[in-house]
Amino acid sequence: MNELPTPDPGQVILIDKPLTWTSFDVANKLKYACKFKKIGHAGTLDPLATGLLILCTGKMTKQIDQYQAQEKEYTGTLVLGKTTPSVDLETTFDAEFDTSSITAEQIQKAARQLTGDILQVPPIYSAIRVNGERLYEKARRGETADRVEGGIKARQVTVSVFEVDAGRFPEIDFRIVCTKGTYIRSLVRDLGLLLTNGAYMSSLRRTRIGDFRIEEASTIEQFIDAYRANQPSTNE
Repeated sequence: MNELPTPDPGQVILIDKPLTWTSFDVANKLKYACKFKKIGHAGTLDPLATGLLILCTGKMTKQIDQYQAQEKEYTGTLVLGKTTPSVDLETTFDAEFDTSSITAEQIQKAARQLTGDILQVPPIYSAIRVNGERLYEKARRGETADRVEGGIKARQVTVSVFEVDAGRFPEIDFRIVCTKGTYIRSLVRDLGLLLTNGAYMSSLRRTRIGDFRIEEASTIEQFIDAYRANQPSTNE
């Protein structure tokens, strides 16, 4: 196929990222399917999470940092009574706990303790670099958080909303609104610890970034089809 007749002035693309895709997978797919010369995403979303992913092309890639810094909203489900090293279903269960004495009031109280300006330690299964290596690479070699040289440094984040619904106990549905850099898996892990128990995240969906909402997003296929349909015909 021919190159686009004019340089890409840049656009902001809202995609509903599917399960198991990495954010890089989505950017790469759009790059080759739509022949974008320059494309990047504004904030990674884990492969086991779905939802809103902002991508910028052309000159709009200069706005990526601005979009990354905006407030984010998530919905999802955590499960009490079991843990995994990754705090989600990427790894297998490594411990089990009795949840029979946990009350809905205790769950609400724990969520309140994790609301506001808090210090949070990122999960070891994360892309943060420590001593030049990503933490998840250390984790996959069998290292645990307490064995990482120099330790994993806590960071301050703001959780303005942490709503929990224990109606399907031990599955707990939640909604979280937070600042850039907040790890939802760390909130799940810490909620379990506050209950002297364990927890893992079974699902996560990003529903908002700043003023952008998931309802405005397209699937990958929808975007590619619409983009191609709007390109000038190459026929004489």
